[in-house]
Amino acid sequence: MSELNKILNYNQEFVQEHKYADFVTNKFPERKLAILSCMDTRMTKLLPAALGLQNGDAKIIKNAGAVVTHPWGSVMRSLLVAVFELKVEEIMVIAHYDCGMRGLNSTGFLEKAEQHGIPNERVGMLRDAGIDLDNWLQGFENVDESVRHTVSQIRRHPLMPANIAVHGLVIHPTTGALTLIIDGNTACAL
Repeated sequence: MSELNKILNYNQEFVQEHKYADFVTNKFPERKLAILSCMDTRMTKLLPAALGLQNGDAKIIKNAGAVVTHPWGSVMRSLLVAVFELKVEEIMVIAHYDCGMRGLNSTGFLEKAEQHGIPNERVGMLRDAGIDLDNWLQGFENVDESVRHTVSQIRRHPLMPANIAVHGLVIHPTTGALTLIIDGNTACAL
């Protein structure tokens, strides 16, 4: 049985047995908080548990590395929507130690793409179209510096209000221990 079929079967039972009742909330985060975190599987339950968050407390945006790679990309748009449309007053960037984005480089990534059947001609076409794959597929070397950079990207965005606190943290992927990198209430992230 495929994962899709397993999920659809479970979902049918979930709805029929009203298991959703424990999760009912509205679209506005109770704690007026948005979190940008990594998509790492270890963070699925650990992150909310380590922060004491319940369903409905925060908007959680996940991507590889908990980074803002482009000021006009979907992550930044989501954060701005959270602020202007969903009453968010604080943003936390929470990366983690032992992240798969640490050390990621375009050469190794594109080799894996080729192993998965992506022809070199397609990569060449993207490069010829002006897409900077080397930069786009670049990870980071230091998680603390990555968090500082992402906090700065968010803080300096021309549409981000000055009164929104933007914090930077790193979480341990096993214990959930948080390391504060930037306190957006007191530090200037610019």
